[in-house]
Amino acid sequence: MVWTTEFQASHYLYCHQNEDGGWGFHIEGHSTMFCTTFSYICMRILGVGLDGGKDNASARGRKWIRDHGGVTFIPSWGNIWPSILGLFDWSGCNPMPQEFWFFPSFLPMHPGRMFCYCPLVYMPMSYLYNEIKPVILELKQELFLQPYNEINWKKVRHLCAKNLIGLNMASLVIQLGGSLSPPFSNTRSDVDSLYICIEPLLTRWPFNKLRQKALEVTMKHIHYEDENSRYITIGFIEKLACWVENPNGDYFKKYLARIPDYIWVAEDGMTMQTFGSQAWDTSFALQALIACNMTNEIGSILKKGHEFIKESQVKENLSGDFKSMFLHISKGSWTFSDQDHGCKISDGTAEVLSPLVNDATRNCWCKMESRQLFDAVNILRSLQCKNGGLAIWEPTGAAKWLELLNPIEFFADVVLERETNEINNFITNAVRFIEDTQRPDGSRYLGIMFHLWRMVSLRGLAAAGKTYNNCLAIRRGVEFLHNSQGDDSGWGESWLSNPKEKYIPLEGNRLNLVQTAWALVGLLHSGQAKRDPTPLHKAEKLLINSQMEDGDFPQQEVTGVFKKNGMLHYADYRNIFPLWALAEYVR
Repeated sequence: MVWTTEFQASHYLYCHQNEDGGWGFHIEGHSTMFCTTFSYICMRILGVGLDGGKDNASARGRKWIRDHGGVTFIPSWGNIWPSILGLFDWSGCNPMPQEFWFFPSFLPMHPGRMFCYCPLVYMPMSYLYNEIKPVILELKQELFLQPYNEINWKKVRHLCAKNLIGLNMASLVIQLGGSLSPPFSNTRSDVDSLYICIEPLLTRWPFNKLRQKALEVTMKHIHYEDENSRYITIGFIEKLACWVENPNGDYFKKYLARIPDYIWVAEDGMTMQTFGSQAWDTSFALQALIACNMTNEIGSILKKGHEFIKESQVKENLSGDFKSMFLHISKGSWTFSDQDHGCKISDGTAEVLSPLVNDATRNCWCKMESRQLFDAVNILRSLQCKNGGLAIWEPTGAAKWLELLNPIEFFADVVLERETNEINNFITNAVRFIEDTQRPDGSRYLGIMFHLWRMVSLRGLAAAGKTYNNCLAIRRGVEFLHNSQGDDSGWGESWLSNPKEKYIPLEGNRLNLVQTAWALVGLLHSGQAKRDPTPLHKAEKLLINSQMEDGDFPQQEVTGVFKKNGMLHYADYRNIFPLWALAEYVR
């Protein structure tokens, strides 16, 4: 059977439709207006009929939308796409002023001082904000409870269905009848109201000259990002902005060549990513293989992995005057995917360095030049914050209070860069950060799964010379892992730990093999084998008995997360981390 593109895409939607007819923000999430609306519109555009689709998917999705208030209750990021399709009036969208780029750069609300994802998403959205596209009349009739022309769009800008988990703790969003509570509603609504009063002026002469200039500046930043990421970018919205600017232009045509970087066909149909995780996955895979102490048997594999890592290092800073574009040095770093992407990350760079400097593999590959290693360390040093943690993408540059203006209902910490000299001072400050951010119960939440952070922090503290005996943070961390180990000797953490910022076990106290491996590695680096190896023996036996006959491990719950709500599926995790944990155990 030959699967057409339309069939592959719709098949994916059928596979992940919830029993109630809606779709979640990720494949394990409960139904939300945001994703149910998008999934429904996609099905209809793909040719699924009004009552078509597997198991009446179209009718069930439409019923969920209408039962939960209709599309007027879609959150702010959802407003713009129905507006582009002509399904939502632009006056129902929150304002996205391009004129922010004209603010003096020292002001805290200047886009250049924000977390890079925020301006890179809002730049193309703000450009599209001024481009209303053709209307799809049929969908207008299907998705709203009242006639489209009778909806008061100015009153629906802050409606948000109460099924959307609050998630944005920084903005203090709560779910009471789908409304927003102060100070979130007061703070942001006041800003919106001020802008709505100004917006009509900016669209009329002579102020519309300023608007046109702001649009040009916005596209200048978008094109700079395009060119320096070789048209991969960190999101897809820029591509639509370039299409609106000129559908026959070179910028949009170069995007088309990057489609294979985004879309592939998996068991559950056609899936899509923002950008790849090649360097990230390879760094973990190499560390797991190195831990196996089988360099003679797998030397050629290690060499290939090293060559990829070596070639993927960013060799030069961004083109031109990157500082005028409010960007930081990147030479010597690694990206999440490959060199083409060009967008550095501190944690990815640190993980890549680990296998590169491992003495156990020095005979498997050619040693990297000292200058390359120096550049990598220099990047990490430059991204360390005052509190000892490291920024992920760009140095922090704005006051924390600015997060109160976060306009996104379902992502937290997107306005500011999250904070996650001499080398000795760098290590000392990093250790201080790990210790200072630990909670009394030994847990720690910094935007990733609790058990992953436990493994990372225990490894880091041990590498810095800390031990169970001389470090309270290690003792607390070990106690947390002991207390969260299940009766089946494994560990299992729900994705709900992230939006709620507290540890929540999987429903029914189920185990997760990847998280069990994380906990096992953390305990091993804490010196658990010398104190009481019993928990290690139980976890090791569990991992071995869970392996399938072909050597694979079963796929379980998703274990990656982005900004509390964006759950990420790393298919290789299920093999990398159990292998790594077992190898560390044997050693």
